[in-house]
Amino acid sequence: MRHIGLFIAFLLLATSALASPEIGKKAPDFTLQDATGKSHKLSDYQGKVVVLEWTCPQCPYVKRHYKEDTMENLSASLPDSNVVWLAVNTSHFTKREDVVAWSEDQNLNYPTLLDGDGAVGRLYEAKTTPHMFVIDASGTLAYNGAIDDDIRGAKKVDQRINYVAGAVQATLAGGKVPVAETKPYGCSVKYGQN
Repeated sequence: MRHIGLFIAFLLLATSALASPEIGKKAPDFTLQDATGKSHKLSDYQGKVVVLEWTCPQCPYVKRHYKEDTMENLSASLPDSNVVWLAVNTSHFTKREDVVAWSEDQNLNYPTLLDGDGAVGRLYEAKTTPHMFVIDASGTLAYNGAIDDDIRGAKKVDQRINYVAGAVQATLAGGKVPVAETKPYGCSVKYGQN
């Protein structure tokens, strides 16, 4: 029986390794509903740059960034016609009404997708909140990592290197992303036990 369990664990590990998101490769496709019930399929946004932001309103790192309007200001500064910003909440305990209340409280101009079973979070190997991904207009993963270089929030906002802003700008210009991977920081993603 133990051998069967080890074999299954090996298969799951091998499968996840094959599906791991990789810079320069096609981003894994998915479909999730936002808090209003609208479905969002990643491949439907091909032709636009997509920013994925893993979030959890209870996380102190997320709270700090939202207090400083990091995500809101950056998303609002990007051209709507060329960029789609999608927050993803993978916390197993999240309720739809809580996400609606959070979005209204923060005046978010982008949807929050519900991933309560953690399938998309695991597909992307999302580790923290926030954990950021930038996908170029062809559907290729262009950036994976932290929002910026200020883990502790010690720098002034205008002194931080915002990796996501750099990745989006380079991608829109058709250039190479200056820093394509960084280590994400924040709270661990709250996956359920399944």
